Amino acid sequence: MKQKIIVFFLSSMFRFFSLFPVFPNVVMFESQYGGRFDDNPKALYDYFKQHTNNSYKLIWSIRYKDRHIIKDKDVQILYRFSLRWLYYMARAKIWITNARLPKWIPKRKETSYVQTWHGTPLKKLALDMDTFSMPGSDLESYKANFLFETQKWDYLIAANQYSEDIFQSCFAFEKQFIESGYPRNDVLYQKNNAEDINKIKKKLGLPNDKKVILYAPTWRDDYYISAGKYKFHIPFQLEKLMDLLGDEAVFIFRAHYLVAESLNDISDKPAIYNFSGSEDISDLYLVSDLLITDYSSVFFDYANLERPMLFYAYDYEHYRNDLRGFYFDIENKSPGPFVFSEDKFYQYVDEFIRKGEFKEYTDKLASFRTEFCEWESGRASEEVLKRLNIKTQ
Repeated sequence: MKQKIIVFFLSSMFRFFSLFPVFPNVVMFESQYGGRFDDNPKALYDYFKQHTNNSYKLIWSIRYKDRHIIKDKDVQILYRFSLRWLYYMARAKIWITNARLPKWIPKRKETSYVQTWHGTPLKKLALDMDTFSMPGSDLESYKANFLFETQKWDYLIAANQYSEDIFQSCFAFEKQFIESGYPRNDVLYQKNNAEDINKIKKKLGLPNDKKVILYAPTWRDDYYISAGKYKFHIPFQLEKLMDLLGDEAVFIFRAHYLVAESLNDISDKPAIYNFSGSEDISDLYLVSDLLITDYSSVFFDYANLERPMLFYAYDYEHYRNDLRGFYFDIENKSPGPFVFSEDKFYQYVDEFIRKGEFKEYTDKLASFRTEFCEWESGRASEEVLKRLNIKTQ
């Protein structure tokens, strides 16, 4: 009952503020329900700030509990669901976000809603899902709510033709696609050089003389504490891993934001860094020599760098058959070794540390990059603003 009263109040205030004219120069940005300051919205925010000569009022939406993420940054913020947030959301000319907005927020016709989404789809999404394991809802309601949301979107960014085709199906999206590649990947073209990479390593406190291995797994829908709160189990032995790293390499954990708190106790391990907090994952891509993941869409982005990848799919059959399912056969299409056992995981980590590559996957990685990074050029943010008819300097 209390929740319903709160939603009624917020919805009523939003609708009241919607009676006022739209501000023609206000742009609202949000990432992951107000919990992050990153991803495609952050890349677009930065581009707006650099190229529109202060002609737009740029506002970042952040949850109060996550306000530390933007501490000491020159960013105008509004706390999600505050009265000022409702006022500006109701009157903004443009919304830019990478996830859904609350169902009770209507979109007025004068506002342009730009949905950037947050990755090239490997796992089945929204209307394409056959199974559902998230607490607090069921598959039918989940699909209905998703469809209600996608009808609000005016623009949807696609990183490649593959994504566009799937988005049409899983989101039932029939409005305007922006075929630009992902704005968050622009930096992978602009800063993929020794000078910028060394600067990032210095900022992160990483050594310049060791190989850097990035581990960025996804989350599991059915491994949760309660609705919206999930856990993560490290599927290998840290002591064994550190033995393999020796003096040759360091290891970065980058957990999905939903399970980041599960890794709070690993930061004191030698040669292991936990960057599951507010660090920009693009910086982690740039400084790393190897990406290890499972079913996270990070590997589509990382392919832009054409560097080695390792897929550690320790729960592959369960994830594929019981949780999500995939849009293609990742086991055979993966642009790097695809392993199931912990022993194989150690074997390939050791091989990379010794050799610096998986030579037998060089051609496969190049083909994968050609297929899935076809629209990426380092100019996606510029293309998005052009489509929105935003004048830049």
